[in-house]
Amino acid sequence: MLKRQVNDIELDYEDHGKGQVLLMLHGLGSTKKDWDAQVPFFSKTHRVITVDLRGHGESTKPKDAYGVKLMTEDVKQLLDQLNIKKATLVGFSMGGAIAFEMAAKHPEYLENLVIVNSGPDFNAMGQIGKDLLQNRTHFLETQGLEILSKEISFNMFPEDHQIDLRNAFETRCKNNDYNAYYKSFVTLMDWGLGDQLKDIKTPTLVIASDMDYTPVSFKQDYVNRMQNASLVVIKNSRHGVVLDQPDAFNLELQKFLEA
Repeated sequence: MLKRQVNDIELDYEDHGKGQVLLMLHGLGSTKKDWDAQVPFFSKTHRVITVDLRGHGESTKPKDAYGVKLMTEDVKQLLDQLNIKKATLVGFSMGGAIAFEMAAKHPEYLENLVIVNSGPDFNAMGQIGKDLLQNRTHFLETQGLEILSKEISFNMFPEDHQIDLRNAFETRCKNNDYNAYYKSFVTLMDWGLGDQLKDIKTPTLVIASDMDYTPVSFKQDYVNRMQNASLVVIKNSRHGVVLDQPDAFNLELQKFLEA
């Protein structure tokens, strides 16, 4: 277990392998364990860093200080502390928002950008976003985090053979601090890049699942608005593609890194 002080908090992280850096950013309500299927694969050829974002896992859980912009500054300071000048950022879901923000605000740090089942404007997702914000906050306030964790985990891993994935993700999710989860969620849903998206020049791979919460067309639309981005779709996968189709995901990421 490794710790670094950034922005008056401690970030917990792991550091494996040598070579060009892959910094992997997990999703809302989860931890660096989202990347358990990627670390052994990519650490053979890269230096792979996984981190618990503020409010998550073993990192500090502040009372009020949350938001994508603040989490992005945490990531920048972590890279500075580790004396890393360039990295490929791989962001899943909420981690994708942070990776996008990093590409917009601190592009000099990025070798490549990889966005996994995420988007550049959580605050402008139309009815899907409005429903998600309303339904999830209502669910949290009326039924609590433990029941919400069960619901989210089942939706991500509904098949019988996915029971171990479902149980593990449910445990990670329900172990969250309620306040940290709530504030991470509402600040995420208030974030967006807007017109800054078109200015991102970093080579970008967007990985989408064919059964994600948002359709493939949603990802294709923002890929079309970027200067240097491509889209790949992984079949028979839901939101947690890094977990439910790790071999297919690893292959697509490897191909992108080698191109």
